[in-house]
Amino acid sequence: MPIDFSNLLVVFAAVYVLNTIPAFAPPTWMFLAVVEFNYPQLNLLSLALAAAIAATLGRITLAILSQSIIRNKLLNTRIKENIDILKDALEHRKNKTMGALLLYSFTPLASNGLFIAYGLTTLPIWLIAAPFFTGRMVSYAVWIFLGQEAYKSLDINAGHVSEYLGAYFILSQIVFLLLIYPFTKVDWRAVLIEKKFRWLK
Repeated sequence: MPIDFSNLLVVFAAVYVLNTIPAFAPPTWMFLAVVEFNYPQLNLLSLALAAAIAATLGRITLAILSQSIIRNKLLNTRIKENIDILKDALEHRKNKTMGALLLYSFTPLASNGLFIAYGLTTLPIWLIAAPFFTGRMVSYAVWIFLGQEAYKSLDINAGHVSEYLGAYFILSQIVFLLLIYPFTKVDWRAVLIEKKFRWLK
């Protein structure tokens, strides 16, 4: 089947924008499932690849904005120094860090809070971008396929999807956003060096 570049470009732009939004944007996998259902002429793998690239670029943009706005303008020196302790620990465990990020990227869980928190650390962006792209490429292909099959088997339309997942989606977004604040307040020196949990004084 020939690749429909014009529609793929529209999807690419939409996915990029969705992934730059800090909160409450529709999940990309859900959006892709709806697109594939309504435009079955789109090649599944081409759609997954375009979406994975767009999503990765969008999340990179979100991480950069998090660093330039939240870290550089809103956080005080004490909190920055605290986050830098976590940054150093993650840099010395790059393989484990990338492995954990890769596993997370295979899931349909929201990644906006993850990239906002990552931006606060000022870690190299490739450390999260590479596993995120890989995981999303695979997971998008799977979710697009499963979405197609679900639509066919259950005879549902796009409007019903939001009804089924609306409550879960809103709750998960709130939880991930609320976790960003304690992320900056955990005493990372105590956790990583002293092996004790306590809040930053």
